[in-house]
Amino acid sequence: MSITDIRDYADRVWSGEIDNDIATGRGGHPVVDIADGVGFLPGFGNAIAFRTDDELVLFDTGNARGAQRGHDLLRAWTDKPLTTAFYSHGHTDHVCGLAPFEAEPGSRIEVIGQERVRDRFDRYRLTAGYNEIINRRQFQIPDLTWPSDLRSPDLTFRDTMTVRRAGVTFELFHAEGETDDAAVAYVPEHKLLMPGDMFVWLVPNCGNPQKAQRFPREWAQALRRMAGLGAEIMLPSHGAPIFGADRIEQACLETADWLDAIVGQTLDMMNAGLRLDDIVPAVTPPARLADRVYLRARYDEPEFIVRNLWRRYGGWFDGNPARLKPSTDAELARAVVRLAGGLRPVLDEVARAADAGDLRLASHFAEMAVQADPESGAAQETRARVYGERARTEESLMARGVFAWAAAESQRAASLGEPQWRPAVVSLGAAE
Repeated sequence: MSITDIRDYADRVWSGEIDNDIATGRGGHPVVDIADGVGFLPGFGNAIAFRTDDELVLFDTGNARGAQRGHDLLRAWTDKPLTTAFYSHGHTDHVCGLAPFEAEPGSRIEVIGQERVRDRFDRYRLTAGYNEIINRRQFQIPDLTWPSDLRSPDLTFRDTMTVRRAGVTFELFHAEGETDDAAVAYVPEHKLLMPGDMFVWLVPNCGNPQKAQRFPREWAQALRRMAGLGAEIMLPSHGAPIFGADRIEQACLETADWLDAIVGQTLDMMNAGLRLDDIVPAVTPPARLADRVYLRARYDEPEFIVRNLWRRYGGWFDGNPARLKPSTDAELARAVVRLAGGLRPVLDEVARAADAGDLRLASHFAEMAVQADPESGAAQETRARVYGERARTEESLMARGVFAWAAAESQRAASLGEPQWRPAVVSLGAAE
């Protein structure tokens, strides 16, 4: 793909004519020359490369599965030694591509990242089993393994850092958004902005229900800072480039506006004393941004962000006193089944709710049926059908992943074999 092709591709993505499939890394795209000495390597976690006659520098390194492929494509672009690698943040689809380079004779690579990356890697080591389970569930990859050998940064910074490498200047600043350890980079020689995952061509990933705390308010602030840099090229770590100062400013400011609306509504209702259960359905994104291709809820979604904001500012208690020290789910389910007069009326209620199109309510009763009697084939089969339908109809990958996992779990329990459906793959990847 040439620079002309990538600009045309980026234009078509911006207009919504085509999906942002370059983000998956399928097709073995070679390194694309974006500017003199600047290369863009699309993948499941993009890498941005800088070369001179003496060295190669990377901003983000890709994931472990694509490490060898990325190495080979970069080596076709330059044979110069890799001297420096910047981490945009510590998620594993951005920090696990160095092994083939470090295996090269005489390799001496300095890794630079925000200081909290090291703390993240410590947490990953403590929760390796949990992270493996939830990422298998989220991405529906049964053989996904959590990396154990994470390459920590050699040089870190707290707030800002300016580094000169490969003949250009990297102006770094710390940001909080999807993570607390993000490093946004600006290269003034090329008016090039590298936001990492602070811009992902979708609703910002700051509500993820199975992952650590996200920072929607701070994310919006960082986006406004990015918009003021005057960049003419933006190379995100997921998805296609954006060319043109006007488009970059628009994408950053409108994404910030979108986040500010979610944050403002949520905090207003929290401050008014509403329960989480009342706030979640009441918060709505700005209608004027509903058609933006970079604000589609295909990965994360608004109601998850509201719940994450509640966790950030209000703790885990949702305002319902019964859930402060609750019965177990199974105890409550058995009581409901007793009140209903047995399992059959509960399963009938699942069918009524599903027929009425209320899959949320159907899920509650299907879950209760299995909790009350996990040995019931009818209950497991009903649960599999309900969550299978939810996996087919939900837009966000996060919701589809959890529902698909639940359906498959009940399929196996009911001895029905593996489901014949699979959740669609979204054109964005994040390993946490």
